[in-house]
Amino acid sequence: MVQSQHHSLGLTIARLAASAGVGVETVRYYQRRGLLIEPPRSGTIRRYGSEDVRRLQFIRHAQAAGFTLEEIKELLDLDSTDDRQRARELATARVKALDDQIRKLKSARDALKTLARECAGGEGGPCPILSAFDA
Repeated sequence: MVQSQHHSLGLTIARLAASAGVGVETVRYYQRRGLLIEPPRSGTIRRYGSEDVRRLQFIRHAQAAGFTLEEIKELLDLDSTDDRQRARELATARVKALDDQIRKLKSARDALKTLARECAGGEGGPCPILSAFDA
């Protein structure tokens, strides 16, 4: 996972971005945040390699798991130190946050189901769903 200076693929920034399904500006943003290294220019353009692709894909997967960019940066930095304990701590905290989100989403789903039932069996008057969101 450690970013190397070896850029064997010779990808442009556009191709690097496309490899992870993001835009060029997203890659540049990650570079500004220190998540990706900007390689030196080769002629007039910068060339990216397989390590850059892996690192960008790692960032995207970690984001999909709900990690913040700050946490992702720390995970990337931990990769070079092999600090498994800290990586576990970050993952455990993320699992707890996901559990909290799941609990809240289930509660919201249950409330919405109840409102939908009340709406279907309504006797007239304002729709309970619309009234609930209006409050």
